[in-house]
Amino acid sequence: MKSLKKITALFLFILMAGSTAMAQNASSEIIKEWERAKAYTKEYLDAMPDSAFSLKVTPDTRSFADQMLHIADGNYGFGTAATGQKSPVAMGSLEKGNDKSKAMVTKETLASYDFIITGLQKLTPALLQEKVKVFGQFELTKEQAVAKAFEHQTHHRGQTTMYIRLAGIKPPAEKLF
Repeated sequence: MKSLKKITALFLFILMAGSTAMAQNASSEIIKEWERAKAYTKEYLDAMPDSAFSLKVTPDTRSFADQMLHIADGNYGFGTAATGQKSPVAMGSLEKGNDKSKAMVTKETLASYDFIITGLQKLTPALLQEKVKVFGQFELTKEQAVAKAFEHQTHHRGQTTMYIRLAGIKPPAEKLF
């Protein structure tokens, strides 16, 4: 009987450890996707010459620099809601700033990806299921907030493809994996 209890306890331990490992893998997959997105965004930033960061597709659109800073502002806004970290910048302040140089835009944009990635590393699968208010009005799970952030950065990075083409440069190749 003691032997059966030990085997049962061992089996439950292995089952729980395996379940935890699988759940951690799910979180690590999200982190890998954000790391890939950061690298892809860096390719876009690197492709555009400093002189073209002020380029606009039409007069009433954001400049290339503003698009990238909008991504960064979104990463901080969604990231704060999803991870509970305090944003190092005020909401929307990066895009409203005056320095739109390639060096500053690149630094701030990549830092916003680091902000999300660092926050995700602290979240357990259970925490990803907690509900949060995003922008004070949308109730989502933290995982959904992360997904919305990912969709937001993908959308705006995709828009910058036209800016790069207008600058006479071939945009970076698709980076799905």
